[in-house]
Amino acid sequence: MIQGQNIVCIGNSNWFGTYAKSTVQILERMARENNILFVEYPYTISDLKNAGKTIPINRMLGLEKRLQQFDTDSDTKVYDLIIPPVLPVYFLKNEKLFNLIFKLNTCIYRYAIKKAIRKLNFNNPILITAFNPFYGLAMNGKLGEKAHIYYCYDGVEASFFGQRIFKFEEEFSKKVRAIITTSTYLQNSKKKLNSNCFVVKNGVDFSVFSAHKKVEIHKNIRKRVGYIGTLDPRFDIDIVEYAVQKLSDFDFEFTGDMRNEAMKARLSVYPNVHFFSPIKPKDVPELLAKYDVGIIPYIVNEVNKNIYPLKINEYLAVGVPVVMTSFADLPEFCNIVSAVRDKYDFVEKLKIETSTDSEEKIQKRIDFASQNSWEARAIEFGNIIEKYI
Repeated sequence: MIQGQNIVCIGNSNWFGTYAKSTVQILERMARENNILFVEYPYTISDLKNAGKTIPINRMLGLEKRLQQFDTDSDTKVYDLIIPPVLPVYFLKNEKLFNLIFKLNTCIYRYAIKKAIRKLNFNNPILITAFNPFYGLAMNGKLGEKAHIYYCYDGVEASFFGQRIFKFEEEFSKKVRAIITTSTYLQNSKKKLNSNCFVVKNGVDFSVFSAHKKVEIHKNIRKRVGYIGTLDPRFDIDIVEYAVQKLSDFDFEFTGDMRNEAMKARLSVYPNVHFFSPIKPKDVPELLAKYDVGIIPYIVNEVNKNIYPLKINEYLAVGVPVVMTSFADLPEFCNIVSAVRDKYDFVEKLKIETSTDSEEKIQKRIDFASQNSWEARAIEFGNIIEKYI
């Protein structure tokens, strides 16, 4: 693995939260041999309304230190930086106004990062931009970096950023030293823009999840179908609703941040559907192990073809069978999970997986997931970076 480097990551999220993030998983392991500064996605003044809920208001406003060091779940230490609040800008339709305000935002952003770099003595750092092409492009060549790597873990969409996101990401992808994606589909797409394009697929905190592995088949008459993660518009509501209707003796449990009100409105009327608030990442393995089957029911479309879902290895690491829609090309899982074509197949596979599970199958899933640990992924990631410094 790469060693002795100063690494600055421009994030598109915060470090903490109620769900696992691939960026966090990789960086906290790379911190064993390197110095890590994680720059959180810049909060705007509009985020002040969420103060005390999800926003660290005191750090955001400078009432507490914006630059802090934290212990990670991997027994390492990382530096975490929160930028002063910037102006909301992505909703703007006028491009001249957008460019003017965004330039102001990037000045604030760059000044805060440079100040942190000087304080930490992070001379000539390796710069990793984690799915944040706007600020990644703005910082390119501005932080004295020895190499700039784009970590592209999803396909960009216009829903929040507007159509301009495609232009920014294209320009950014061409300028960076290399791109690391999380799926072969994403890699093939980005290779058209940058020949130095690689894949490091998502992993699982195997030691944590396997410690909660299923030890026996549940004998319950009512089967538990589970999903843990963000409940967003990627969900195929039609296919799930059909299964809920046809399998009245199955309980469908959804745990996570609700970002798809249409899903909740349609499914909450059924007595065998249950929604639960997000839980802490450390509590996820124990809950997963209680399911009879885990599902990943994403819509089959061009955007979702980019996905290599984090939760697939998490389900398998505790021994739970998986039924998913064929939203992405994931050939490595073809003999270990059930990928379905339509709603009829979805119902049939749920019946089969819950009625034919065995201790042998449980162990086979766990053994498969053991090959996809975050430790192995972090080594892959670091080895790629090392080529470009």
